[in-house]
Amino acid sequence: MKKKKKLRNGLMARKLVTVTDTKSLISEQFRTIRTNIRFSLPNQEIKSILITSSIPGEGKSTNAANLGVVFAQEGKRVIIIDADMRKPTLHHTFSTLNICGLSDVLSKQEEYFNAIQKTTVEGLSVIPSGPLPPNPVELLSSKTMDILMEDLKKDYDIIIFDAPPLLSVSDAQILSNKCDGTLLIVSMDKVQRVEVLKAKATLASSNAKILGVVLNNIKIPKKHYYQAYGS
Repeated sequence: MKKKKKLRNGLMARKLVTVTDTKSLISEQFRTIRTNIRFSLPNQEIKSILITSSIPGEGKSTNAANLGVVFAQEGKRVIIIDADMRKPTLHHTFSTLNICGLSDVLSKQEEYFNAIQKTTVEGLSVIPSGPLPPNPVELLSSKTMDILMEDLKKDYDIIIFDAPPLLSVSDAQILSNKCDGTLLIVSMDKVQRVEVLKAKATLASSNAKILGVVLNNIKIPKKHYYQAYGS
């Protein structure tokens, strides 16, 4: 049991660079994304943000977690919801339980406040996926989902949804229409251009407000960064 606990903590340390190394270049990039989100829709308050990708393995969950951290570090009340009720990972990232979560709330088996768990980051809470349901699409498109979002907006400044990839299932497409804005994570070393264009078209068909694209896994030499800053 002790070995498993150590492994879980190590996983969190590797993923949440915004917690373990707040002064790093990567942490600064997440703060830049936070700032750019504000400017993306200047005439609209952005409270609910969907994080998704074109295909699996592009780093959407890691980006969702770190983005939630930097918003909380700014003093915001933040909650991250694991809306991937097929392959959830949020409970691993924050070392929380996944006994009760989103699926329980949307199926009306539990009140939403009973599914909320605090993290070690001040101001940041999470709702894990809960037990894997047979009908994620129906749950996400339900009236109960709309009510949940309205309830959470009363208690939190920022609501972040970690959703499945767009080209795998329609879950993210449904949520994108409900959220104030969507961030598309694009891994430079994994996804093809045609897949990104198809994902963008999928979001457009849902009338989603695309806040922007986050390019992941880009190798930038540290020397290049400081030269650009100095000039």
